[in-house]
Formats: sequence, structure tokens, C-alpha cells
Amino acid sequence: MHFGGFGNLFIMKKVFLKLWHVFGSLSLGLLALQSQAQVRVEVSGVGMTQIPIAIQPLRGEEAAPQKIAAIVQADLERSGQFRALRVGAGHDENERPDLSVLKQAGADALLAGSVQKLADGRFEVRIRVWDAVKGQDLGAQADTVVAADLRMAAHRAADFVYEKITGERGVFSTRIAYVTKNKSNFQLWVADADGENAQHALTSAEPIISPSWSPNGQQLAYVSFEGRKPRVYVHEVATGKRRLLADFRGSNSAPAWSPDGRQLIVTLSRDGGSQLFAIPAQGGEPRRLVQSSAIDTEPVFTPDGASVFFVSDRGGAPQIYRTPAQGGPVNRVSTQGGYNISPAISPDGRLMAYIARVGGGYRLHLMDLASGQVNALGDTAHDERPSFAPNGKLIIYATQLNGRESLMVTTLDGRVRTRLAGVPGDIREPQWSPYHRAP
Repeated sequence: MHFGGFGNLFIMKKVFLKLWHVFGSLSLGLLALQSQAQVRVEVSGVGMTQIPIAIQPLRGEEAAPQKIAAIVQADLERSGQFRALRVGAGHDENERPDLSVLKQAGADALLAGSVQKLADGRFEVRIRVWDAVKGQDLGAQADTVVAADLRMAAHRAADFVYEKITGERGVFSTRIAYVTKNKSNFQLWVADADGENAQHALTSAEPIISPSWSPNGQQLAYVSFEGRKPRVYVHEVATGKRRLLADFRGSNSAPAWSPDGRQLIVTLSRDGGSQLFAIPAQGGEPRRLVQSSAIDTEPVFTPDGASVFFVSDRGGAPQIYRTPAQGGPVNRVSTQGGYNISPAISPDGRLMAYIARVGGGYRLHLMDLASGQVNALGDTAHDERPSFAPNGKLIIYATQLNGRESLMVTTLDGRVRTRLAGVPGDIREPQWSPYHRAP
């Protein structure tokens, strides 16, 4: 029985979780129910070149329900590129610090600022970043939010700091989606990139698999087994509205958006076997992508939309292949090992993260597509479904640590890994959102 692809180890390892014997009602409601468990961030490993930055508590933040500086610090440390220091007295964004003192204390940069509660109950968060080495003011940012959005304001502040110092865009204000199974319920979650502020998007008594973000970050495609059949739905994140995209004869699975958002590649068994089809994003008649008698699944587009990577057993065992997005020749990409699944392509198109079976375990690997060089990341043996951050600097994946299901974020060299723990139930199917764009 094949529904979600070779890479859906969640279903495979649980023997499909007795799909046809799970009963219950489906309840919808997006971003309405707050997670009862806050996620703890645990960072392990040391990067090669971490920038020492002094992060001082923002003036006035003790009166706010969120400690902005601590959230910014956790974000920056999770990136693997920063090491936070507690140096000097507190400053606000209007006071020029003695940068020579900070430099002597080992800090290359400083974050300072303030939080003020306004008369209407909102909070104004102001920050400024200083380069202690060059003695320069790198700029300031102000953000006015309601109390419930203070965490997001802190993530935006971390993005600002990250970009000003590294010259690259941060990802801390983006989101992740993932699936949990707790007793007899499956839940699709949307959370901040640090795992906090997790909210239900969908709850079902039957499995939910393969969430896939639309390129503008406003919709999620996923597979739901409600009605005892795998169907592909498209879900609006802001409103909770959804529509049925693929309900053809047989199974409908593994949706993947094209970069322009106009179509999805899905795996259908309507003609026998499991084959790749392109289907318009608004629904319609599918177009077969590749002619094959094998099982083809787990498609993913390249960032330029020109090619599709996918998993196939056409060579006798699951391997990763590539074909033009309009169909055409198929070329094998994975060359090492006898079992490679779950490809994810970096936003710049240079790297492929995937899962390889090694010695009976499943481990995250990273391939340079130009050279074919492969590196194993991490030391766990139950890794599943990697997904790149939208700036390509981090990878999220599901794994097991000490017998506990967890979400893990790693740097590309594997030196800094962050466990997002604390969500109840088995955690699977993580997907990092793109940068949010207006429709």
C-alpha cells in the first residue's frame, strides 16, 4: 500500500497507523486554538565563526509580557552565526554607547533598545544595532504591535540584526508547519520559526501528511485521509478555508507547489501505479509528467521552476531523480547508497538535503549538486523530511532523540543543532515556510 511516498516514514514505520480502522470526526479551524505546551529551544554544538554580539535587555521591557532581548538572543544563537555576550550597562536606541569598551570586552556588535506601552495598550519596540569594531551605527527599527504580537516583533528585530550584520535576510519571522499524532488525533500545526506560538490548522481522527507551503506563504497543500481515502486539499492559513484539489480514483498524495504558484505536482494512482502529474493550482485535469511503470513520488521543484526532483524505485530501490518540469529525460541524482528519499532543494538551487538509509537507520544528508559531494549531518538514526529555511542557511527535519519525537534545526555544516521540544505527541512532516508575500 502506497500513499505518501517512500519518504513518509511516519506512515511506514507506524504500519500506516491502521488507517482504515481509525474513526472520528474532522474539525476545522485555523489559528484559533493556542498550543498548551510552549516549545523549549535547546542549542548544541559550536560553529566555526560565531560573531560575538552584546545583547542588553531593552529598556522598559520588564513591563512587557515578553522579554524581547531574550527572544532575539535565542533566534540569533539558533542561526549558528552569533554568540551572545552580556557586556556593559543598558542603553536605549537613542544613547550612543562607548563602543571601545564593548570591543575590549570581545563584542563585535551591540543590540540596544526600548519597549514602551502606549496609551491604546499597544507596545512600541525600538532597537538599534552598533558595529563595535568599526564604531558605526548600523541603523534602527521601530515596531508597534499589540501584546499578542510581541514575539513576532522580537523575531522581526532579530531579522533586522541578522541582516545588518551578515548582509543576508533573516528567517526568524517566518513560520513552520508540521504534523503531530497524539493518541487517536492527528493535528496540523503552524508555528513561529522557533516552534513557539503553535496553533492548530487542522485536527482529524485520520492521518494528515505531506504539508507543502505555497510560494507566497499564504496556503498549505496537504494530504488528508478523512473518508478513508487520501485526498489533496489546499488550505488558506489566515482564514482556515480549504478546497479539495485532487480526489481522483485511487490515491492522491505528495503535493508540491511550483515556484510561481500556478500548479502543483502530485502523485496519483488513477492510471495504475503511483505517477507524477501536474495539476493547476485552482484544480482541473492533471497532466502526466513522466511515463513510467515504477512508483514515482515525493516531487519538489527547483527554485527556477525548470526541473522537478522526485523519488522512484525504477532502479529497483528508492533513489532520487530529476526531470524537466514539462516532462522529458529522467536522470538519477543520488549515486551513493541503496536507499535515498525525501529531496529538498535549497533556495539558491545549489544544494539538496535528503534522507539516506545507513546501517538500518535514516540520516539527514546534504549534497552539493554541482560536485556531487555528500556530507552526513547530525548523528541521529530516525531523520525524516528535511526542509530548507527560505534564506538557505538552516534545515529543519524530524527525528528521534532518546526515544522522543522532535523537530531539529541544523546549520548546513551540522555544527549547530537546535531541538524544538515540548509539543505533545509524535512530531512529523516539518516544512519551513517561504517569506510571506502579498497575494
